[in-house]
Amino acid sequence: MPYSTSKKKLSPNLKKSIIEKSKEIGFDVIKITKPKVDKKNKDYFDKFLLEKLHGEMDWLENKKERRKSPKKLWNDVESIIMLGMNYAPDHDPLENIKHKNTGNISVYARGDDYHDIIKKKLKKLGRWLIQEIESEIKVFVDTAPVMEKHLAQKAGIGWQGKHTNLVSREFGSWLFLGSIYTNITIEPDEEELDHCGNCNSCVDICPTQAFQEPYKLDARKCISYLTIEHKGVIPRNLRSKIGNRIYGCDDCLAVCPWNKFAKISNEMKFSSKHNEKSLSLNKLSLLNDKDFRLMFSKSPIKRIGRNRFLRNVLIALGNSKSLSSVSYIKRNLRDESPIVRGAAVWAINQILKDNELNILRKKFLPFENDVTVRDEWIRN
Repeated sequence: MPYSTSKKKLSPNLKKSIIEKSKEIGFDVIKITKPKVDKKNKDYFDKFLLEKLHGEMDWLENKKERRKSPKKLWNDVESIIMLGMNYAPDHDPLENIKHKNTGNISVYARGDDYHDIIKKKLKKLGRWLIQEIESEIKVFVDTAPVMEKHLAQKAGIGWQGKHTNLVSREFGSWLFLGSIYTNITIEPDEEELDHCGNCNSCVDICPTQAFQEPYKLDARKCISYLTIEHKGVIPRNLRSKIGNRIYGCDDCLAVCPWNKFAKISNEMKFSSKHNEKSLSLNKLSLLNDKDFRLMFSKSPIKRIGRNRFLRNVLIALGNSKSLSSVSYIKRNLRDESPIVRGAAVWAINQILKDNELNILRKKFLPFENDVTVRDEWIRN
């Protein structure tokens, strides 16, 4: 989103003023970098796409040239202001994995949608900036072809760890990123070095072994990808490894040793709106579209839609192995969505014995053209 002004007042202390104003608005870290992506990162990105490791995320490929070059996104950009907001939780995200009958949601999605929160703050900072100097700006938060993590490392905010996410010596793995492109030249900060050392905790903990090697993620195996980006049927060989994760996965982030320096976020809107009772898998399996939208009205969860969310919930119910969940799963065997019905069939197969399944199969398999559901029964 471009902004401009005719007022001109270029202060020698501009950078200091930007940092002070940014912190006043609510950003936790502010750094500057030049609009350039290193060749090494460009080559890595090309190889990542060539090997189809991005799965169904076609948006990564559609504008790849703009993503690799800030100048191709906006030719007039001279400096990039990188900003971070701390969203560190007040609990250990790995603790939730133990509660098999409760859905586990990634820390970043437990509160209000960070896109809305950060964009509002970026716009406020942008309006202030164009009042100070004659300039044009564009603001971005995870919605445009921008290599945020690489640019954040170039600016000195942190480095891309072996889990491919940003790590900060001050905030650990818990930073949301936003950026302001400007056509004025501001003194850049020094690039941050990689401080992962010999640690491979994030790679080793991955439930689906999605890392082909350190720094190389196969998104098609990543639980965050499978439960959020993947639109269809989740591969059978990965379902049992998802556990109770119904939206995203924090394992590789949560285990990072640098988190010991992180402080709990001060932004109340990032705080969890859900408790163990509201995230009961049995109750979540009963959500219709209206209730789903109401429950997650300000949440990023809403964007995947009720059907994909129910698919995730039912897989988690199957992994719970809980007999008390059977009656809830049954209600989804005639759902309007084939991916929900298919997930329900798989889930119930994880819990009931063969004789009980045969009775159900006769009752719920009059769908000759329902390939998704029919195959789920046949494969069992």
